[in-house]
Amino acid sequence: MFILISPLNPDPMYKQVMDQIKDAIADGTLKPEAKLPSIREMARELKISEITIKRAYADLENEGYILTRSGLGSFVADINREKLRQEKLVESRDEIRKILHTGKRFGIEPSDLVDIINELGEEE
Repeated sequence: MFILISPLNPDPMYKQVMDQIKDAIADGTLKPEAKLPSIREMARELKISEITIKRAYADLENEGYILTRSGLGSFVADINREKLRQEKLVESRDEIRKILHTGKRFGIEPSDLVDIINELGEEE
């Protein structure tokens, strides 16, 4: 599978799994109706607890990203890509707010950060 769990990532493991599945759905790697590995398979592959995967799948289902069909498994839901975009914008806004706050403590102006963003955007 495409998921990598990092012990250096401050996010809990279930959130790392969730975020990477969401990203794969957003970028089209996981298509609507694609079957996800079973909880047991995913846990074995990632070498983490089945409870962790169960939590990630339950949260993804509650948020409408996947559907679980009893006896068949979990599948990618056909979701609104604009909804994903809006969620990512909210996440980005929160991250930028943190960066601005940290930068302010070190005398980094918002315009300095805009310059960095523009520079990085050109590299992409």
